[in-house]
Amino acid sequence: MERGGQFTEIIANYRKHQWALRRVLMRASTRAEIGDAMTIFEGAPVEEAEIDALWFARPSHAGREAWELRLVAETPYALFETFEPDEPEEEREELRREMEARLREYSNRA
Repeated sequence: MERGGQFTEIIANYRKHQWALRRVLMRASTRAEIGDAMTIFEGAPVEEAEIDALWFARPSHAGREAWELRLVAETPYALFETFEPDEPEEEREELRREMEARLREYSNRA
């Protein structure tokens, strides 16, 4: 499946389960391949990265917020974390960057 199709399929699947696309991580070569199809991300920020991945979020129980980082690849792989409602944004962002590093490590081994 072509890259744009992979992104579209993953986004549609997550949307069915009430996840909202929050960020896109994309290799420069993927961005060149997708070209004008960037509209599939519906305004979510796109960051250049060493991997192709999607950040999704949705409300969780007890006022928490769930975030999932999904690798865009033939084999599904994702990392998941929940954040307390009073957790500072700096701490959330630090943990999200750690998750991105773990996903890069996984991707490099696969």
